[in-house]
Amino acid sequence: MLTDRQTDTLTLGILAIALGVLAVRKHPAPTPVRAKKCLDLPPHRQALRSPTVTAARRLNGAAGLIATSTLLDSGIEHYRGAFHNKAMFTPLLVSALTLAVSAHGSRDERPLAHAVRDPIYLVAAVTGVVGTGFHIYNVTKRPGGFSWQNLFYGSPLGAPAAIALSGLLGYYSERVRGSDSDAPRVFRMPAGRALAGLTAVGLLATSAEAGLLHFRGAYHDPFMYLPVTVPPIAAVLLAEAAINHRREPSRLARWWLRLTTVIGFAGAGFHVWGVHRNMGGWHNWRQNLLNGPPIPAPPSFTGVALAGLAALGLLKEPHDD
Repeated sequence: MLTDRQTDTLTLGILAIALGVLAVRKHPAPTPVRAKKCLDLPPHRQALRSPTVTAARRLNGAAGLIATSTLLDSGIEHYRGAFHNKAMFTPLLVSALTLAVSAHGSRDERPLAHAVRDPIYLVAAVTGVVGTGFHIYNVTKRPGGFSWQNLFYGSPLGAPAAIALSGLLGYYSERVRGSDSDAPRVFRMPAGRALAGLTAVGLLATSAEAGLLHFRGAYHDPFMYLPVTVPPIAAVLLAEAAINHRREPSRLARWWLRLTTVIGFAGAGFHVWGVHRNMGGWHNWRQNLLNGPPIPAPPSFTGVALAGLAALGLLKEPHDD
C-alpha cells in the first residue's frame, strides 16, 4: 500500500501534468478559408453547412455521457473505499471537468477546436491511463495476485479506462471540429474510419467489464446476457463498416447501435431494481447503494454507442477515403 506521502506526491504529479498541458498548449491553428466562410453564417446554418461540426457535437455529447457515468460510479466506489488514498479524488475532479466542457462543446456550433476543452480532454485521457495502472496494482498486490477472486472483488479495471475513453472521444471531437468539412481527417487518417475503430474497441472493452461482473453474479437473470451479446455485435458491425468503408453504412449497423443505446439506459433501470431487491430495499439505501449493482455504470454503453453513430455519419462523407 502506498504511504500518505507517496499518494500526495502522486496526486501532485497528476495535477502537475494537467497544469503542464494547459501551459504548453498552443493556440488553435488559423482557420482555413472554408471555416472562415462558415463562421460568417448564422449559427443554425453553420451546423447545416458543416457535417464535421455536427459529428463533433455528437462526440462531445457522447464523451459527456461517459464522463457522467464515471463521475457517479467512481464517486460511489471511492466513497465506499473511504477515500483512503487521496489520489481517489482525482477521477471525480477530472470527470466533472470533462462533463462541463462536453456540455459546452455539445452546444458549440463553431468549426474550431476550443483552447480549454482540448487540454481537459487530454488530461482525462492521461488520468484514465494512470488510474488503470493504480487499479492493476490494487489487484496484483492482493494475496493470490492476478486471480479471478481478485478480479471480482478488487478495483475494477474498466472504470478508469472509461475515463480515458471519454477523454479520447472528446479530444477526437475537437480534431474533427477543426478539420476541413470537405475532407474530415484526423491525425492524417480518415475521420470516420478511425472513429469507428476506436468506438468498436470501446464497446468490446465495456462489454468485457460487464461480462466479468455479471459472471460474478452467475448470470442469475437472463437479461444479464444482453450487455455481453448486443454491444459486441455492434462492435463487429462498426468494424465491418470501417474496413469496407461503405458510402452508406448498413441499416443494421445503425439500428444495432441504437439498440445498444437503449440497453445502456435499460441497464440502469435493472440495476435500480437490483438495489431494491437487496434486504431493506431503498429504505436501506445507504448500504444497498454501495453494495448493490452499480446504477451509473450501464449508461457508458449509451455513450459509446452514440459515438459509433457519429462515426457512421462521418463515413458518409464523400472525401473520407
